[in-house]
Amino acid sequence: MPTLVRAETDERDGLLAFLDAQRGALHRSVHGLTEEQANATPTAGVLSLAGLIKHAALCERHWIVTILMGGEVAEANRPEAWADQFRLVDGETLEGWLKTYQEVAAETEEIINGLPDLEVDAALPTAPWFPPNSRRTARWILTHLIEEAARHAGHADIVRETLDGRTAFELVADTAS
Repeated sequence: MPTLVRAETDERDGLLAFLDAQRGALHRSVHGLTEEQANATPTAGVLSLAGLIKHAALCERHWIVTILMGGEVAEANRPEAWADQFRLVDGETLEGWLKTYQEVAAETEEIINGLPDLEVDAALPTAPWFPPNSRRTARWILTHLIEEAARHAGHADIVRETLDGRTAFELVADTAS
C-alpha cells in the first residue's frame, strides 16, 4: 500500500497504480479498528470509515462494470439505495467490504488491462449531473475513479483522526512491510 506510487511502465499502468494507492489509503484508514469504531460517525456528517470503503467499492464497480462495460445496474447503485452506500446494513461487515474492495480492484485491473486501449468509450447514464448524450473514455473513467477514491481517502483521514487521533502517516508507518 504505497504512498509514493511506483514508477509506471505506461499510461494504463500509471493510472492503475495511482488508483491502487488511493485504495490503499482507504484500507489503511481502518487499520487496527474494531467493527464498532469503523462504523462510528464521529464528525458532523454521516460518514464512517466502513461506509466510505463500501461506497468506494460500489462506485468503482459501477463505473467499470456498469458504465464502461455496459453491465446491469446493481441494486446498491440505484438512486433509491444511494444513502445505504455510505453505511453498513444488516449482515454487512467491514471485513466483508474490505474483501469486496479487493475483488473490485482485481476486476478493474483485469478489465482495464483487457481493453485494446484507453480510448474505449462508453455512454454516461442519464442523470441531471451529466450532459445529455455524453460519452467518456476509459482514461477519463480511471482518472475520475482516482479523484473519487482520493476525495474519500481525505474524508477517511479526518474521520480516523477524529476517532482516535491517529494520522495517515502514523498508519503508513504501522502498515509498512
